[in-house]
Amino acid sequence: MGYFSGMSDLPFLAGYPEHLLIQVRELIAAEGLGKLLENRYGNKRHPIQSDKALQSYVMDLKTRYMKNAPPLAGVSYDSTIGLTHNALGLQTSASRVQGARLKAKAHIRIATLFQDAPEPFLRMIAVHELAHLREKAHDKAFYQLCCHMEPHYHQLEFDLRLYLTHLQRTA
Repeated sequence: MGYFSGMSDLPFLAGYPEHLLIQVRELIAAEGLGKLLENRYGNKRHPIQSDKALQSYVMDLKTRYMKNAPPLAGVSYDSTIGLTHNALGLQTSASRVQGARLKAKAHIRIATLFQDAPEPFLRMIAVHELAHLREKAHDKAFYQLCCHMEPHYHQLEFDLRLYLTHLQRTA
């Protein structure tokens, strides 16, 4: 699902139950979606603005929760992700032969919109991309790992979708 696209009036919430979509539409009609998000997450900009700060932030999460995961070659913000890849973050791997072994290094790229998003949303996307180091598919094991690193993962994912909806409507 790409930034601000889709045929539904709520493209970021596709697949959610209709009763939730009705509540979101009511919030939007009452101009309360932005206020709800501000009450939950504030409107202060987090300090993780540079690629260096982002790499440190993600590596701290990796060290804390995924010590035995494959190494990360780098972490950076990427302004092209949402437009060219229809994603908010990407975890890419490069493999090379080193002697008799195959060495793989991963790189995490996170959409630049997270520089201005509330820090819990940045954490959620970082956790999501880190989980892909171990689990490639979005299956039960993947989401269990996400919840291990961020116990409120599912709520943050839903609220991020609300945030994207709000951005779409105020752009």
